[in-house]
Amino acid sequence: PAMPRTVRIGGYGAMWGDTALSVPQLLRGGNLNYLTADYLAEVTLSIMASQKMKRPSAGFAYDFISTMREHLKEILAQNIKVVVNAGGVNVASCRDALQDVAKQLKLNVKIGVVLGDDVSGQVESVRDSIVEMFSGLPFPERTITSNAYLGAFPIAQALGDGCDVVITGRVVDSALILGPLIHEFGWGGQDFDKLSQGTLAGHLLECGAQSTGGLFTDWRSVDSWVDIGFPIVEVEASGHFILTKPPGTDGMVCPATVAEQLLYEIHDPGAYHVPDVACDWTRVRLDQCGPDAVRVTGACGQAPTSSYKCISTYLAGFKLVLHGTVIGYEARGKADRIASHTLLARWRRMLRDAGHSDFTDSRVELLGGESEVTFHLGVRHADKAALEPLRRESAAATVSMAQGGVVAPGTVHPVVGSFCFLLPKSEVPCAVDTGAGSVPCAVPVEGGFVSSRSSNAVVDAPSLPSGPTTRLVLRQLCWARSGDKGNSANIGLIARRPEYLPLLRQQVTPDRVRMFFQPDCKGKVERFELPGISALNFLLHETLGGGGTSSLHLDPLAKTYGQRLLEMVIDAPPEWFVAPAKL
Repeated sequence: PAMPRTVRIGGYGAMWGDTALSVPQLLRGGNLNYLTADYLAEVTLSIMASQKMKRPSAGFAYDFISTMREHLKEILAQNIKVVVNAGGVNVASCRDALQDVAKQLKLNVKIGVVLGDDVSGQVESVRDSIVEMFSGLPFPERTITSNAYLGAFPIAQALGDGCDVVITGRVVDSALILGPLIHEFGWGGQDFDKLSQGTLAGHLLECGAQSTGGLFTDWRSVDSWVDIGFPIVEVEASGHFILTKPPGTDGMVCPATVAEQLLYEIHDPGAYHVPDVACDWTRVRLDQCGPDAVRVTGACGQAPTSSYKCISTYLAGFKLVLHGTVIGYEARGKADRIASHTLLARWRRMLRDAGHSDFTDSRVELLGGESEVTFHLGVRHADKAALEPLRRESAAATVSMAQGGVVAPGTVHPVVGSFCFLLPKSEVPCAVDTGAGSVPCAVPVEGGFVSSRSSNAVVDAPSLPSGPTTRLVLRQLCWARSGDKGNSANIGLIARRPEYLPLLRQQVTPDRVRMFFQPDCKGKVERFELPGISALNFLLHETLGGGGTSSLHLDPLAKTYGQRLLEMVIDAPPEWFVAPAKL
C-alpha cells in the first residue's frame, strides 16, 4: 500500500481511571487513524499484580474493556486502530476479555499482544549483580513485579500483521504512538531523527489534556475545562507534526501549553532515553500554525543504549497517614502542637511501651495561613501491627486537643517501593502474538549511544539587560511544569520571551534552586538548557522522600514544584513586568 501523507493519532487517557468523555469526543471530531491511551504508572503494575494473585484472570485495566464495550463498534466503523498498554501484568486476560466483548457485540476484531516485558525470570539468575540505577542499593530480597520498558518495534510488528487492536504490558509510554508511526512510514532502527520526532509526538500525547490547556500555568487564559479537548498529533513521514485538538472543544493549544508538556519529566533533554533512540530535544521549535494548532520540528536523535530500563516493585513496610484542619486564632501554632508535639510524641511513646522500634520515617506538613491550616502527618514502620493502634489516638485529637480542630483517624497502607535497574537488551527477548501463537520480534540490541548533546546546546540568546532593576517573581517571566523521576523532582522553566533567558540563567542557578527547596532537596541539582524553546530544565536529586508510594510527602510526585519555583524572586528590568506574555 502507498505510504500515507500524514497519520492522525489521538490520545484519550493519561492514566488508569482518566475521564470517560475523551473517546466519544475524539471519535466525533478527531478524524483519526489511531487511538491510544497510557494506563500504567510505576505503582500501577504492583496494584495489578496483587489483583492477579487474588484472581489469576485479573491484573489489567478493566476500564479499557468497558471503554471498548461502549465504543468498539464505532472505532471499527471509522477504521481506527487502537494501541494501549492496558494489559498490565496480564495481557492475555486483557485480550481474552476484549475478545469476549467483541463476540457479544458480534464484531470481528483482530487483537495482538506484545510479550516479554516481564523479566522476573531473568532477574532471579542475576539478582546479586543488580544495583539500583540511582542509589546503588542492592536488589530487594522479595519483589512483587519486575518489568522492562520495551520499545515501539514490537507494536509496529503487530500492526503489520493486520491487528485492529494492540495491547501491551510495560512499554515506554511514547512507544504507543511511535509504534504506529514506524508501521505507517516504514521507519527503521537507524532513522534516529525520525524516531526522536515520533517519540516527542508520543511524549506530548501520552499525558492526555496536559498538552491542550490542562495544568497550564496561565490557567485564566483557558476559558473552560468542562469539555477540554484531548490531543491529536498529525504526523508527516519526516516526523514533523502538528499538535491540535478536536474543533469546538475547550482548552487551548499554543506553544506555551506544548512547551510545558515537552519539559514534563524528561531529565536531560539532550539525552532523553527510550529503547529505540536517545532523543535530543534541545533545539525543538514550536510554532503556532493555526487556531489551537502548533507545529513541532527540530527533534534529533542518536543511537540508544544497549540496555532496557527495568523496574521492580517490592513491599517496603507500611505507613499511617492522616490529615486535620484547624480554624481560628493561632491555627498554625495549634496545628503544629497537635501533629508535631502531641500525636507524634504520643505515638513514639506507644511504640516504645509496646516494644517496637522507632518509625523508619516521619513527616509533618502545615498548609495555610495563621487562621486556617490543614496539616498532614505521616509515619512509616516495618510492622503493620505497630501502626494499627495509633489510629485511635489520632481520632482522639478532635475531642481532647485544640478547639477548632478536626482530625480524621487516618489509614494504614502498605508501602510499595520501586527499584530501577538496567538489563542488557540481548537478555530480554520480546515477541508478539496476533492470534497464531507467540512470534519473536527482532529489535536492535547493540546500542551505540555515545554522550548527551546537552553539552553542545549552544545558547544564542541576547546579552544581559542593563540599567535599573526591580524585584519580580518568576511567574511574571516564565511558565513552568514539574513532575517526578523516582526520588528526584524535575522542573521545567520556560521564558515567556527569549530575551529573558540570559537573566534567568544568571539568577536561577542550580545552587539557588537547591536552597529554595530546603530542607527537602538532599542531593545535587542539575540544570539543562533548551535554547529552542528558551527553557531551562532542573533535576533535583534525592528530594521526594523516596518518591511515589514510598514517600510521606504530601506531594510525592513533585506536581506542585513548578508552581512553587515560580514564586522565587529575581531582579529584572521594571519594563518586563508589563511585557506581552506570548511565546
